Amino acid sequence: MEQKLPLRNEIPGELTWRLEDIFPDTAAWEKDLEQMLSLADEIAAMEPCAASSAENLLKTLRLFEQCMLKTDRVYGYAHMRNDEDTGNAASQELFMRAQKAYAQIGEKTAWLEPAILEIPAETLEQYFEQQPSLHDYDVTIREILRRRAHSLDSAGERLLASAAEMSMTPSNAFSMLSDADMTFPSVTDSDGNEIPISNGRFVPLEMSPDRDLRRKVFEKYYTRFNEFKNTWAALYDGQVRQQLFHARARKYPTAFEAAVDANNVDPAVCDNLIASVRSHIGSMHRYVSLRKKLLGVDELHMYDVYVPMLPDYDKKVSYEEAKEISLKALAPLGEEYLDIVRKAYDERWIDVMENKGKRSGAYSSGVYDVHPYMLLNYSDNLDSVFTLVHEMGHSMHTWYSNKNQSLLNADYKIFVAEVASTTNEILLLEYLYKNASSREEKAYLVNHYLESFKGTLFRQTMFEEFERSTNEMAQKGIPLTAQTLCDTYLRLNKDYFGPDMVSDPLIANEWSRIPHFYYNFYVYQYATSFAASVAIAHRILEQGEAAVKPYLEFLSSGCTKDPVSLLKIAGVDLSTPAPIDEALKVFDESITRMEELTGLK
Repeated sequence: MEQKLPLRNEIPGELTWRLEDIFPDTAAWEKDLEQMLSLADEIAAMEPCAASSAENLLKTLRLFEQCMLKTDRVYGYAHMRNDEDTGNAASQELFMRAQKAYAQIGEKTAWLEPAILEIPAETLEQYFEQQPSLHDYDVTIREILRRRAHSLDSAGERLLASAAEMSMTPSNAFSMLSDADMTFPSVTDSDGNEIPISNGRFVPLEMSPDRDLRRKVFEKYYTRFNEFKNTWAALYDGQVRQQLFHARARKYPTAFEAAVDANNVDPAVCDNLIASVRSHIGSMHRYVSLRKKLLGVDELHMYDVYVPMLPDYDKKVSYEEAKEISLKALAPLGEEYLDIVRKAYDERWIDVMENKGKRSGAYSSGVYDVHPYMLLNYSDNLDSVFTLVHEMGHSMHTWYSNKNQSLLNADYKIFVAEVASTTNEILLLEYLYKNASSREEKAYLVNHYLESFKGTLFRQTMFEEFERSTNEMAQKGIPLTAQTLCDTYLRLNKDYFGPDMVSDPLIANEWSRIPHFYYNFYVYQYATSFAASVAIAHRILEQGEAAVKPYLEFLSSGCTKDPVSLLKIAGVDLSTPAPIDEALKVFDESITRMEELTGLK
């Protein structure tokens, strides 16, 4: 019997997010869209005089903040409405209009940073004395001044802003091809059932104990990507080219340095990550060897990567059960934290189930004066429980920052964005392990922990190496053809998985399905955040309130300090390789624990 994806209108309302909390209807969205464009016009009108007095500068910054508040609502609503069904023409139009408006606002406000940079330091100090309320924008002004060397004059900033909409094309086209237009053939399971493949179902199907099913899914899925490999390569090349264009325009030597500087992070942090992971690559190879032994296969293939190493243990978890488990696992963070989590469940902050046309994967998206939202594609398995608490961590970080900071100060940098989510995952794992009723269940959980290390610390670092390599090629004028990209990816895959893994030729196409490659050097932050989270979660479990209090302070701090300094509040120093090395030591210890639990040691 064929299992078809339900249509959007077939999903029960209680399992969908309540976007009406942002706007009750499209008419209200239209009103705010009009107001935000009007505010942008008011800001544009201030260009001749904004820097001429403290009063005008304050007025301009307040207008800008009001405009960004409207933009947050308008853009957030449109992108989430589109993501719930990417095939819906009305939602596509709404999102494209929001993107167009966002680009227009960027053009109309692009002069503001250069205008602030042109104010002499002594004059700016006088402005703060004359208008103490300007201190509300200390963080914003400080960040503008920090980037002085990479800011352009008003005409240059306006030109770059006008290119913003065009720069979104590779990412938008990737999303449309991957989520809306791309279709996959069905596969037949061992019982003769026809099972459709989708982006959302790929990993759950690859977790099946039926190895022949996994192989067929793997081959059909990646063969489909391979059929469009030249299109994927053109899209990715377009993404890399626009990153290079913006980096060069802002006088950065590389796109990578431009990306990390936007987060106020030293490139050495990422260099330390790659060096540490490469120096511990033997641990990854040891893990692959253990996986091969536990699965009992003569050859380990890439379609054996997601299946639990203990294939006879099957843990199904309904969404209702997942909610209860999450509340118990996150209890060390205190009652206040749990009360907000309950609100998220009770007040429909979450879009739970997969439906036809829905964006794949999962995310948390904040709307400043409403509340965070979470998109899931829940699949009744343990991985989905971890995804739930992961996205809840993002949402709680957003909630605490939004409640304790102004709009402009609440927007924490991407570098720290994965810390709260991964801390939640580790707290969940430790809770489940502590309450496991059998050696088999404990081994299953250690398997999950090892998978987290493999998928986050190692895999995301491999992704980072791919991004840096391909960007360096483009910078040197080497064409990013499908063959070049596949060869680069396959080489890295072999390096990371080692001699006990058969790097099937089709895995060379995996780069073409990764949406994060369109996020401009995002992925390394998953790995650094994972290492930080290992340390933070263990501190919370060992020290209780003494560790929870500074951790919640970190969550509440928004972008009021640079990311590395913010993490120091929570007790982690990523300016050194120590957190990465310590996390990799935990990975090695977990391999040993798995060997002991399964009788291999």
